[in-house]
Amino acid sequence: MFIVGLTGGLATGKSTVLSIFRENGIAVIDADQIARKVLEPGTQGWKELKAYFGDQVLQPDGRVNRATLGEIIFDDIEKRRKLNAITHPRIQMAMLGMAVSYFFAGHKYIVMEVPLLFETGKMLTFMHKIITVVCENDQQLERLCKRSDFSPEIAKKRISCQMPLDQKVANSHFVIDNSGDISGTKVQTERIIKVLKTSSFTRNFRAILSIGCLGVIFGTIYLIRWLL
Repeated sequence: MFIVGLTGGLATGKSTVLSIFRENGIAVIDADQIARKVLEPGTQGWKELKAYFGDQVLQPDGRVNRATLGEIIFDDIEKRRKLNAITHPRIQMAMLGMAVSYFFAGHKYIVMEVPLLFETGKMLTFMHKIITVVCENDQQLERLCKRSDFSPEIAKKRISCQMPLDQKVANSHFVIDNSGDISGTKVQTERIIKVLKTSSFTRNFRAILSIGCLGVIFGTIYLIRWLL
């Protein structure tokens, strides 16, 4: 099995592309969903978040107020780093755990959405291929303002906190332009799916893994017999 990293910028349409992969029967992992789980009330991540940021980032029911937290961290680099230190290791471990379960389930490859794939660099080692989702700059700004009810100034500030899209594109194997309608995005995504299906990486990887496992098994048997 190999892992395909899916990334892009804020409001470029990563979730849309991920849903198209899912509709085509591809196993997917959504970092945003996992990020919510690691901060659910009562978890260790939630406790650390509360201890550092206080009740101001919590809703009355104890759940994290993501809007308030976003305002705090985007105005303070050190607090942003602290949040990343609390959440990123837990998110990464959960994603890798899911990837292992998909491997044993027999999937040829999985698509892992990681919004900050290039920014953190921690997951790049595990990616066999990388897909970046882009759209026109004015579209990205408009979509982010509408989705999050941001002013253009705040939206620009949020976008500027991430690596420029052209740099992500330069380091990607595939690019999906989500500037048009959903049908165009679907055509591009399904074209990539066809390419990924032809990869021999999984077959070669499984052969190497099988040989390695057999070597360990026979080596263990030989050692036991030698000791006895």
